[in-house]
Amino acid sequence: MKRNIAIAAGGDSGEYEISIRSAAVVEQHLDPELYNPYVIVFRGQEWIWTSPEGQKHKVNKDDFSLHTGDAAITFDAVFIAIHGSPGEDGKLQGYLDILGIPYTACDHATSAITSNKYFCNKIVSSLEVKVAPSRVLFKGADYHPGSIIRTTGLPCFVKPNAGGSSVGMSKVMEEAALPAAIEQAFTEDDQVLIEGFIPGREITCGVITYDGRSRALPITEVITKNDFFDYEAKYTDGLAEEVTPADIPSDVEQLCRATSEMLYERLNCYGFVRFDYIFNESGMYFLEVNTVPGLTANSIVPQQALTDGISLKELFSLSLEQAFARKV
Repeated sequence: MKRNIAIAAGGDSGEYEISIRSAAVVEQHLDPELYNPYVIVFRGQEWIWTSPEGQKHKVNKDDFSLHTGDAAITFDAVFIAIHGSPGEDGKLQGYLDILGIPYTACDHATSAITSNKYFCNKIVSSLEVKVAPSRVLFKGADYHPGSIIRTTGLPCFVKPNAGGSSVGMSKVMEEAALPAAIEQAFTEDDQVLIEGFIPGREITCGVITYDGRSRALPITEVITKNDFFDYEAKYTDGLAEEVTPADIPSDVEQLCRATSEMLYERLNCYGFVRFDYIFNESGMYFLEVNTVPGLTANSIVPQQALTDGISLKELFSLSLEQAFARKV
């Protein structure tokens, strides 16, 4: 008997459109012999499924079900494809935990911690992985640009503390430009992270659970034509080159794979997760972890899986089977 799978899409962040595109890829590649997919679009308090005939049906939030008039549809699992809130920060996971519905992606605790870049960096640093110097600001609190720059140096990056896809992110070259960059980031989040610039080459490594253990996928090097790998470069054809497998020294490759598998396990990750780094002659620096990475045609994890001989159908099935197997 086929299982009903809700594909959670949309969300309340600047990554809404990317999430919609990711959900379409998931729907296209879920094994039709095993699963009945339903794309549920989240936007604020409205959670909507649109039928093939174009009829919109609201989700019953009491039990996360659909009532189409003829029957009630309940779900065996939720495939989380929301980038940002509420799918990547633990809110949706906590709700599903209460209902006892399995889901892909990390649990509510890991999602909440890793979505907060500042807290995540502190944990990663405690595991003896290098991170950039940083400061966090809270909306409404006073700050002194000079004090921030003394911590981070120049250039520095200003970004929403819980954002993704580089939405609201700026590269600041001089102290006078810092306040405007901070205000821009505050339009996306109530907390803003300022990090020191680390020169070097950007690499990223997806990790999955395969045969009961963590497995690093082939590493990708990101080479952008923009000043940094911003939203435009990530989702506009021709503005970034993503080389998989990366042409990097073997010792860097081994360190990246080992570090990513270690962080996957120590952070208690589930499903497929992507870790981003910068490396230079001083070593390899952790940038961030994406617990619900992009799944569009331009996204990195699908590229890495295909390079490793794993089809998207298999990748998504692996994640769902892991969700069914774990306790909720």
